[in-house]
Amino acid sequence: MRSVIKNRQIVEDHWQAVGEEDELPVGAVIVPLTRWRRERVELLGRDEPLGVRLPNTADVAELVADLPLLDLVALEFPKFSDGRAYSQARLLRERHGYRGEIRAVGDVLRDQLFFMVRSGFDAFELRADRSLEDALAAFDEFSTSYQPAADQPLPLYRRGR
Repeated sequence: MRSVIKNRQIVEDHWQAVGEEDELPVGAVIVPLTRWRRERVELLGRDEPLGVRLPNTADVAELVADLPLLDLVALEFPKFSDGRAYSQARLLRERHGYRGEIRAVGDVLRDQLFFMVRSGFDAFELRADRSLEDALAAFDEFSTSYQPAADQPLPLYRRGR
């Protein structure tokens, strides 16, 4: 079983990503958005933890009504320079109040983790060629932040010392 970073810790990943036509295994699964659209009722009837993988081109508003039913939303980074998933995470956390796991998947690099947390991500599936242990240090590279974000709604000047 592989590991991911969740809540700033390395943990075993019990989620299984499945494709469009893959047979559904027992346990927690992450399905592509297109499969969710097609098989929503059947997937909800499984009584297993359920996640949806959202491409960064999708509108998160499409999932708003279903967010209470989803344990995880995986947001895709097809390449590290494409930051649309940051906006998706902020919308899920701040506008839509989603409290489940928001996982960064795809071309996820150590240098992005601190900013991903600020946007609302709490789990990270790093590229296979990257070290999870090394990536944990990214969370401690900045001691404070000035701007409000998903992880801290108040700007620095409004926080008590």
